[in-house]
Amino acid sequence: MFPLWSKMAVFWNKMFLTIIVLLIVLFLDAVREVRKYSSVHVHEKAANVNSSAFDHIQMKLFRSQRNLYLSGFSLFLWLVLRRTVTLLTQLAKEMASHAALETQVNDATEAAKKYMAENERLQEALSGKGDGKKKESADAIEKKLKEEVEHLKAELQKTSNAFHKAKTEVAAVKKQSEGLKREYDHLMKEFEQLQQNSNKAEDRKDL
Repeated sequence: MFPLWSKMAVFWNKMFLTIIVLLIVLFLDAVREVRKYSSVHVHEKAANVNSSAFDHIQMKLFRSQRNLYLSGFSLFLWLVLRRTVTLLTQLAKEMASHAALETQVNDATEAAKKYMAENERLQEALSGKGDGKKKESADAIEKKLKEEVEHLKAELQKTSNAFHKAKTEVAAVKKQSEGLKREYDHLMKEFEQLQQNSNKAEDRKDL
């Protein structure tokens, strides 16, 4: 609905795919590094080599594990961000549809009231006249007006049903978006805790 977002939306999918491919490559590289240094760590520990080489390998292993956690959480959070943006876009569309349906319902209601008022005035004007042709013409006009009123009532009912349906969908999307936000906050807390633990372990290693 904003001009800037309309321009960005064209490149959004390309940007998402590029970043997701990059994160997957980083994650797979981190997995490879962890497996590599884990095997070297076991062999060096079994061979009882000097402590400096063993500490160097252990440091490499710790950094590769840290990279694995960071790339894995980044990949997961990027997917969560993608889902959040999709839900927000759907919510914006539903809200716009909701406003359009409200306007349509109000217009249909006003038109129906107008036709009913004209019908009542016509009936009052023709009630005191006894001419047969005029009565016939009045009956035909009244019948036509009744048909139009019925048609407008049907359109009003249809529009009202669509409005209620859109309102229900908007409520469902809002609820889903709130659940996703709570899940995202929970994941961010876990990520911060893991990052703090990783930093503490690295500080201990440096000491």
